[in-house]
Amino acid sequence: MSIINDVVEKVKQKDTDQHEFHQAVKEVMETLETTVKKHPEFVKAKIYERIVEPNRSIIFSVPWVDDKGEVHVNRGFRVQFNNAIGPYKGGLRFHPSVNLSILKFLGFEQIFKNSLTTLPMGGAKGGSDFDPKGKSDDEVMKFCQSFMRELYRHVGPDIDVPAGDIGVGSREIGYMYGYYKKIVNEHTGVLTGKGLEYGGSLIRPEATGYGAVYFAAEMLATRGIDFKDKVVAVSGAGNVAQYAVEKVNQLGGKVITLCDSHSTIVDDSGISGEKYDFVKELKNIRRGRIKEYADKYGSVCFVGNSVWDVIKEQNLKVDIALPCATQNEIDGQHARALVKHGCYCVAEGANMPSSPEAIKVFQDNNLLFGPGKAANAGGVSVSGLEMSQNSLRLAWTREEVDKRLLNIMKEIHKTCLEAAYAYGKKGDYVAGANIAGFLKVAKAMLAYGIV
Repeated sequence: MSIINDVVEKVKQKDTDQHEFHQAVKEVMETLETTVKKHPEFVKAKIYERIVEPNRSIIFSVPWVDDKGEVHVNRGFRVQFNNAIGPYKGGLRFHPSVNLSILKFLGFEQIFKNSLTTLPMGGAKGGSDFDPKGKSDDEVMKFCQSFMRELYRHVGPDIDVPAGDIGVGSREIGYMYGYYKKIVNEHTGVLTGKGLEYGGSLIRPEATGYGAVYFAAEMLATRGIDFKDKVVAVSGAGNVAQYAVEKVNQLGGKVITLCDSHSTIVDDSGISGEKYDFVKELKNIRRGRIKEYADKYGSVCFVGNSVWDVIKEQNLKVDIALPCATQNEIDGQHARALVKHGCYCVAEGANMPSSPEAIKVFQDNNLLFGPGKAANAGGVSVSGLEMSQNSLRLAWTREEVDKRLLNIMKEIHKTCLEAAYAYGKKGDYVAGANIAGFLKVAKAMLAYGIV
């Protein structure tokens, strides 16, 4: 048995019920097989075995009181996975599905994603099984304050700098940061995604969506094409999806789909202008269902179906796919449908939205496929830029931050291709992203000795 297979099997034996984590480890480690012979020093120092073990996993209770005076108890997490190249960095997710397996998968992926950004950031992830949907602002505030009453002990600007994720937007970040500042009596850059008034960065809300489109544009350029007049399928309707739509519109493409947990809408005329503004108001202010878009504009709505279900079942033609919703949303059947209906480029705006079978279908059919740790690294890149601005006590203009984001995504694209070529995987963005991200972290771990 190879070292890589041995590492994967040991993870499965140790954490038998953590299936999302198993998937992430397997997908990354299998692409690192080509590094084993070239780097015997990594084998000797057990880098492969050590990198799949979190430095620290913190689990804590989060009691809070609702508007009716009833006490609730949720579970909080912070998985501090690896800080070899910088402070731990990764989002906080508030969603009923949150568990240790999902956060370990996300934290593990974050190691390599952050490494690719060129910025000095380690990998972490955290959150809670709390669901902010349907809660009043006061209830969300009480929960966030209770969550931070424990988390504050484990974070700091040079220790661990969390950000937002699913269920954690500017409202939640504001409540957590305000309480952190009260407890420690400091105004430091301990969270990113903050409001502009108290240390946030311009372009941060847009960054993940913009970055995914920038990465897709770089992939398309390798074949001499661009977004102009291309039909684009976007999944999700939250922050990432919204700004992916905005950037595609700016580059001349036409987005025809969005979805939420309730339904998918298809608008063949494109989601732009007033219709795009309605989506932002619907989701960010009223927190309504995407079905309301169909009701207002007369587009088709498929209740209970994902974007990829609709493409498969309705024979919907698309050129480019941007999955921006959640993990494993595209399975093998969805991938085959995308290929069948003309899709030639997929860039992941979400974390691990394509199943292993789907990725194999994309690669076997020579699609341009940008994995999440590369394609959706724009969010954490601008989080890193926010950390820099906080440290320097200044704020860059919108144009400056966007320029830096574009350059980072271009550099990530270039790094992926170069690493893939150097290790015998020419054109394979999955292998290139994993190898390039791994090498930087592994060399840092080697330099520190056995710690």
